[in-house]
Amino acid sequence: MCKVLMSIKPEYVDEILSGRKKYEYRKIKAKRPNIDKIIIYCTAPVMKVVAEIEVLEIIENNPETLWKKTKNYAGISKKKYDEYFENKDIAFAYKLGNIIRYDQPKKLKEIGVNYTPQSFIYI
Repeated sequence: MCKVLMSIKPEYVDEILSGRKKYEYRKIKAKRPNIDKIIIYCTAPVMKVVAEIEVLEIIENNPETLWKKTKNYAGISKKKYDEYFENKDIAFAYKLGNIIRYDQPKKLKEIGVNYTPQSFIYI
């Protein structure tokens, strides 16, 4: 199995940790087929690794169909979703499961990463 470290904006991290956002949307899918955990790096101003989440499934579809399937737990507005996937034919959603919130958020260096990933990196 494989973990990925994803950079996620604080507003969306809050939605994930609250349970209101159960899908993490991406324009590209990790090439490795066995992603089972996402390590969450909360971007500025937090700039810390704050949690890890089980990946239940990776859903691939056109943006409109994907929205219809996931909108109840999107954790973002339809407007933001449409802006994110503008001019894209394919959209991806990581269906999120069990969350392990770190008691002490970590710096990237503490988990062996020396740079902030643009989207994600394999761990």
